[in-house]
Amino acid sequence: MVDFAGTQLPVQFSSIVQEHQAVRRGMGWFDVSHMGRFRLSGPEARLWLDALLTCRLSDLPAGKVRYSLVCKQDGAILDDVLVYNLGGTPGEWALVVNASNRAKIYQWFQANQENWQAKLEDQTEQTAMVAVQGPNAVSLAKQLFDRDVADLPNYGCFQAHFGKAEVLVSRTGYTGEDGWEVCVPGECGLSLVERLDAAGVTACGLGARDTLRLEASMPLYGHELSEEIDPYQAGLGRSVDLEKEFIGREALLRRRGRSDLPVRVGLVASGKRAARENDLLLDETGAEVGRVTSGTMSPTLGYPVAMAYVQPGKSVPGYSLSAMVRGRPELYTTTKMPFYRRSAV
Repeated sequence: MVDFAGTQLPVQFSSIVQEHQAVRRGMGWFDVSHMGRFRLSGPEARLWLDALLTCRLSDLPAGKVRYSLVCKQDGAILDDVLVYNLGGTPGEWALVVNASNRAKIYQWFQANQENWQAKLEDQTEQTAMVAVQGPNAVSLAKQLFDRDVADLPNYGCFQAHFGKAEVLVSRTGYTGEDGWEVCVPGECGLSLVERLDAAGVTACGLGARDTLRLEASMPLYGHELSEEIDPYQAGLGRSVDLEKEFIGREALLRRRGRSDLPVRVGLVASGKRAARENDLLLDETGAEVGRVTSGTMSPTLGYPVAMAYVQPGKSVPGYSLSAMVRGRPELYTTTKMPFYRRSAV
C-alpha cells in the first residue's frame, strides 16, 4: 500500500505483470475512488464549465463524455479532466478530476464562479468509482446493470441501476483497452467489487494502471502534465478550442506557434534498461536536451518505453538520444505514440 493524494492504495495484488496482462488479454478491475467527482447543475452549468475548460461543450450531446483541460491564465495546465453531459432540465453535468488536484480544481471553480446560475457539489466522499478494463469487460457489464454497456459508444455514458442503486456508467478508461467506469453510492462499492471478484475479474493496483497507461501513451498529471506545461507542448492541442472564450485562451493563442518550448515525445530503448522519471536525455554531443517523465519495461512489447520532454529540434521520430539510467547511458530512439494500440473490433 502507498499513500496517493491522501488515500491508501495498493501497488499490486499479485504481480504488476500478471495484472497488466489480465487487462490486455481478459479484464481487470481498479478501485479509482481516489479520483475527484463533482456534479454541476443549474441553467448555466454548461456556461460555467465552458468558461473554465479548454474544450467546447455547446456541441456535446447528452450521454457523451469529453476529455478536456483546465488552464491557468498563462495557458499552463491545472488539470486534465473528463466532463459528462448528463442531460436533464435545467442541465446536469459531472466532472472527474485527478485526486491530487481535487481541492485545487474545486477552489478554482469557486474562485471563477462569476455568478453563474449553477451549483457545484463535491460528491467524492459520498461515492465510489471502479474501472473495469479489458477485451472482456463490456460483455461482463450486462450481468451487473439494467442497461447494456455494449450499447454505449466510446466516450458515451448513461444512468443505470446496480441493484436498486442509481449509478453512472461510462465507456471510458485509462489503459488503452475497451472497458467502462462506474460511479456508485459509497455503500455499494464493496458489493460491486465482490461481484467482480466472484466473476473472476482480476484485481489490479496502481502499478499495472501505470504500465498500461504508459503503453497507451496517456499523460499523467504530475509527470507529463503540470502547471509549467501547456496543452501544445503536451501534444493535447486537439482538446483546445480557440474559437470560444475560456481562461487561458489568450495565452494559448500566443503559445501555440512557439518553437522554443520542450515537447512531449515517445522513446523506445535499444537495450533492456528502463529509464525512469527525471533521467537526463543527452544528444550525440553529450548536451542535455530533455528529461524523462515516465518510463517502464513494457510487459506487452517486451522492451522499455518512456515519455519525455525534449527540445523541439530533437523531437522528430527516429532521433537517437542517450538516457542516463542509473548513471550510465542507454540508447533510446524517439518514436510516434502510442506505443500500444488495441486491435480494432
